Amino acid sequence: MEKIVFIGYKPFTGKEAELAALLEIHWQTLKIESLVTDRRPIIVKAEDETVIEVFGWKSKEAMDLAHSNKIVLDMWNEFSKVCEYVPVGELTEMKELFSEFKPLN
Repeated sequence: MEKIVFIGYKPFTGKEAELAALLEIHWQTLKIESLVTDRRPIIVKAEDETVIEVFGWKSKEAMDLAHSNKIVLDMWNEFSKVCEYVPVGELTEMKELFSEFKPLN
C-alpha cells in the first residue's frame, strides 16, 4: 500500500542551489530503484527557506528497502552535506488552517 510522506529539508547557509539540484534527481533515483509510485513529487518552500518534498513510496517495505540500497544511501549522504532534516509539523505554516507555501516545481 502506497505511503505518502512529507520531508522537510532546511538548507545550510549557501547550500540552497545544491539542495535544489539534489531534489531534481531524488524522486527519479527512487523511481529507477522501483521504490516510489508514478505519483510525481510536490516540492514547496516555507518562509524560513525549509523545502518540503511530498511523494509516495510504493509501500512500507519499499521505504525499508531504501535504507539498505547503496545508490539511495549514497544520494542521501549528499543531502546530509547540504541540509538538515526537520519535522514539517514544526514549520509556522503548518499551524495554519490553510498552510501556504511557495511552489518550487
